[in-house]
Formats: sequence, C-alpha cells, structure tokens
Amino acid sequence: MRKAEITFQVELDKDNLPEKISWKATDSTGELQPSKSIMLAVWDHQRQNTLRIDLWTKDMPVDEMKRFFYENLLTMADSFERATGEKNIMEDLRDYCAHFAEKMKLHQPGV
Repeated sequence: MRKAEITFQVELDKDNLPEKISWKATDSTGELQPSKSIMLAVWDHQRQNTLRIDLWTKDMPVDEMKRFFYENLLTMADSFERATGEKNIMEDLRDYCAHFAEKMKLHQPGV
C-alpha cells in the first residue's frame, strides 16, 4: 500500500501567534513551501464531529483572507457534490458563494 505524508511547519512569536507557515507533501517538490494560512478539517468518526485547525500569519492581508475563504467555500461545494451526488444543494452553495463574493467585493474569475 502506498502512503503519502503532508507536513505543516508553524513558527510562532512569543505570544504563540503564527509568524510563518510552511508545508510540504510527499508528491510535491519535497521542499517546504511558504503559506500564509491553513484550514484543516478532520472528521472524528467516534465523536461524530469535526476537528479543525485554522491558522494564519500575522501578515496575512485581509483581502487575501477574504479570497481564501471564498475559494474554500467554492471547493467545499464541489467536494460536497462529489461526495454525496447532491446537485441541488451544491447549486445553492454556489449561489451563496456568488453572494459572498459580491458582498466582499471580490472579483470572480470568469465573470
């Protein structure tokens, strides 16, 4: 059986706030890649709930954070459709993403 590994490295300041975030994966270049934010969700089957890690660096610009959330919402809609086959609710989620982008004044690609 093939195994893959994803590694995150977080450098913290004296107040334990992230200053630098890096990551690498088995199938990537093998070198740590810089990032300004991580959103990681893990399903805990025994407790029937989601465990989350949401981190961002102190220098993450607000406009990039808005875009990061927008793109996460879009990909969650895609993942939900692939996982469940629920097309109708996926369309509602995409409509909400368009509403979110409009309210946040984000340029939507292809629009």
